[in-house]
Amino acid sequence: MYVFWLDILGTIVFAISGVLLAGKLRMDVFGVLVLGVVTAIGGGTFRDMALNNGPVFWIKDPTDLVVALLTCVATIIFVRQPKRLPSWILPVLDAIGLAVFVGIGINKAFACHTGALVAVCMGVLTGIGGGIIRDMLARQIPLILCTEIYATACIIGGAVHAISHYYWGVPLEKAMLIGMAITLVIRLVAIRWDLRLPAFTLNSDNNHSLSNHQR
Repeated sequence: MYVFWLDILGTIVFAISGVLLAGKLRMDVFGVLVLGVVTAIGGGTFRDMALNNGPVFWIKDPTDLVVALLTCVATIIFVRQPKRLPSWILPVLDAIGLAVFVGIGINKAFACHTGALVAVCMGVLTGIGGGIIRDMLARQIPLILCTEIYATACIIGGAVHAISHYYWGVPLEKAMLIGMAITLVIRLVAIRWDLRLPAFTLNSDNNHSLSNHQR
């Protein structure tokens, strides 16, 4: 039963993160609703399409869609001046939603009888899919394409979740909580101390050689 409420929690915090970003970009009400809703349900939509799991989850049961819409409306009403909110609110909300959705995505994959590797991929897709759409619509580079420890947190936490259950026989719900905790802690630590992955760069000699080769 608590998995249902975790799903609702993830939907709420991702919708809020989308609305806050839309507010900072001074979008109109329709833009705010779109950004909030796609952030909340986008990852799960991609997951269900990839798993060929019949109609996507919010079509089979519109609860998440309704929750996302209501959250967007409530956030618009009660958060009138998002610029005055602490700067850490948006990334922390995003981290919570990320951890929850990775865990739910892995459970959904196991319900479709996938292996551990595919389950981790589906968990990561569920966690990052909505944020990718959000950032693209907001004309920002998605976090997964930057040096942020974002997808890495999903992969590590998701791998612990999937391996614990698939290979070590840990009950699925317990494995989910462990994996979610690891994903959340890694992401919050990265936010708190601004930890990043090393960037891939080409030195000037390589750029010059590549340019000559292309000619």
